[in-house]
Amino acid sequence: MAWIPNNPKGLESSNGVQSANPDLALSARRSATDRENRLHELKNRVHRRLVERLNVAQLETLEASRMAEEIRRAVLMLLEEEPIPLNLEERANLVQELEFEVLGLGPLETLMRDPTISDILVNRSDLIYIERAGRLERTEVRFRDNAHLMRIINKIVSNVGRRIDESSPMVDARLQDGSRVNAIIPPLALDGPMLSIRRFAVQRPTLEDLISKGSLTAEIGEVLKAIVKARLSILISGGTGAGKTTLLNILSGFIPATERIITIEDSAELQLQQEHVCRLETRPANVEGKGEITARDLVRNSLRMRPDRIIVGEVRGAEVMDMLQAMNTGHEGSMTTVHANSPREALIRLETMISLSGFNIMEKAMRQLISSSLNVIIQAARQSDGTRRVTHLAEVTGMESGVISLQDIFVFERQGVDDSGRVLGQFKATGVRPRFAERCKIFGVPIPDDIFAPPSATGGLWGKPSKRW
Repeated sequence: MAWIPNNPKGLESSNGVQSANPDLALSARRSATDRENRLHELKNRVHRRLVERLNVAQLETLEASRMAEEIRRAVLMLLEEEPIPLNLEERANLVQELEFEVLGLGPLETLMRDPTISDILVNRSDLIYIERAGRLERTEVRFRDNAHLMRIINKIVSNVGRRIDESSPMVDARLQDGSRVNAIIPPLALDGPMLSIRRFAVQRPTLEDLISKGSLTAEIGEVLKAIVKARLSILISGGTGAGKTTLLNILSGFIPATERIITIEDSAELQLQQEHVCRLETRPANVEGKGEITARDLVRNSLRMRPDRIIVGEVRGAEVMDMLQAMNTGHEGSMTTVHANSPREALIRLETMISLSGFNIMEKAMRQLISSSLNVIIQAARQSDGTRRVTHLAEVTGMESGVISLQDIFVFERQGVDDSGRVLGQFKATGVRPRFAERCKIFGVPIPDDIFAPPSATGGLWGKPSKRW
């Protein structure tokens, strides 16, 4: 028998100590895997028995804390009937996992309870990523299999009265805390069901939070407050994850409580604090392909509800025409968002949506409608270091030579990145005094002229670049 040197390839035992015998290390790994498989089988068996024995109708009448306590007690009783011996840690983990299965989102529940996580991305049952501080990272969390993941997806969509199956393999939904959910399943998803959760912050960010994080400056914040109170119609533009909905939420907070507000969304996310708010949500078609209620239907209906302002979560289709007409016919101060990478591209996107919606309207008339309806475009962007910033605040000034005129009031000038990859740059006023400054003065929210002054050679109001952004 050939002599084998001790740990020739640096093999380790299951407890992390180098093993002199690779066969022992392999045996330990197999034993750990077998133990894990047995625990999974035990969990499935106890979960099935738990569901059979629970009185769901009675359980739902209890408070959340009492409900969790009853489930934990039931699980412990069922574990006592199992022949497999468990140590204290294994028992505690199984109880918590089964509690999450019944009351929460299964394996994702631990991620949902982490306030630092902004996105949860399930690419496969065994491949889950999260976004934290603007950066993606892989997690060790996993579902047992595709059937397990599918059960959680069905649980989410059924709670909001929607469905997902082979005939309707895509769905948008929301969680109870307002988080946005998108799911797509086979045959469209080739590697199994996929789930994306855009977390809704429990502590809703304020304007001061954005200023402290470097998303904008105090001077820009003062202008944003004024243009909302002066009933200027606002379009927030930006890419996916740029913070458009967060910014829309914050701006809506400056609307006076005396005004009637109607919100229209595909999946309700806006959390307005005013009392006089009517929240509307679109509805997909049913199994027979009937009963669909689109954003356009809701915008048109909202005009009959005597709104002071209409807030559309995002325009992406034919509803853009009705939204612009509403802004132009007595519903000033309305707001919406659109996917685009610059203020100019946002205008082009609006034109494209109008054209693709089948409206027979001349290009000049279309641009006149847009320019007379919108007053301000706010551009938000998520930059390479994960930070979200307002990169442009532009004013729509009308038409010139058949083209919609824009003028930048504030811009963020990117100047590079530091050694740690953070984006360096500076917010600057362009020196242009906007036309809306007079309107703000008339509405009792005057804006000091020095806010619009460009950086001076000696520094001045805007001269010092930020240490962070």
